Amino acid sequence: MKRVAIALFVLFQLAVFMVPGPAAAQPVPVTDLIEERAVGELGATLPAKAKLEIRMAEGLIQEGNFVQEFWIDPDSGQFIANIVTDSGVPQRVWGLAMVTLTIPVPNRRIVPDEIVRAQDVSLVEMPMQRVGSYAINEYEQLVGQQVRRMLVTGRPVPRNSVMPPRIISRGEKVKIRLSHGGLQLTAKGRALDDAHKGQELRVVNLSSNKALSTIAMAAGVVEVVQ
Repeated sequence: MKRVAIALFVLFQLAVFMVPGPAAAQPVPVTDLIEERAVGELGATLPAKAKLEIRMAEGLIQEGNFVQEFWIDPDSGQFIANIVTDSGVPQRVWGLAMVTLTIPVPNRRIVPDEIVRAQDVSLVEMPMQRVGSYAINEYEQLVGQQVRRMLVTGRPVPRNSVMPPRIISRGEKVKIRLSHGGLQLTAKGRALDDAHKGQELRVVNLSSNKALSTIAMAAGVVEVVQ
């Protein structure tokens, strides 16, 4: 029994020494560490399709184990961080966390009243600060729209510079429809406003000379608001 006890004791000691300790953190690129922290700090302000590009100052460490301290200016993207390396000594790094968006921009000058076509638009990556909060950032929101103010080549398009295509122009003759129950009456009229599909406009009934509130339904066709 004594020998068995000694053998078990020896095995237990060996097992203790053979138990692996916690694995040392593996160094990773500092840009990855900074990007993770920057996303955490800016997450709520980042658009869904935004990308983050980390630009480090020259001559700084390239790898580290973790970020000990981190500061970032949300407006400019400038950051400063302390990175802990294998030596355990924090190293100061700094640079710029640039947020970019891929947005649709005109690839030629487009003048008012033109309809934006697919071939008129290119997708480009641009710093978010240059895009601004009032620019169109979805391809589908630009193609097929009618231009209100001239669009400049390569520049972000403000939302108020385009509109749905106009289907009725002020002064043109229109067909007025009035639906009531199963009946549908029509009359001739003249538009007093411009309108795109679904937009409300005033027309004058040419028979009664009375102004009516209507909705633009199709090219040259309006329906009386009830």
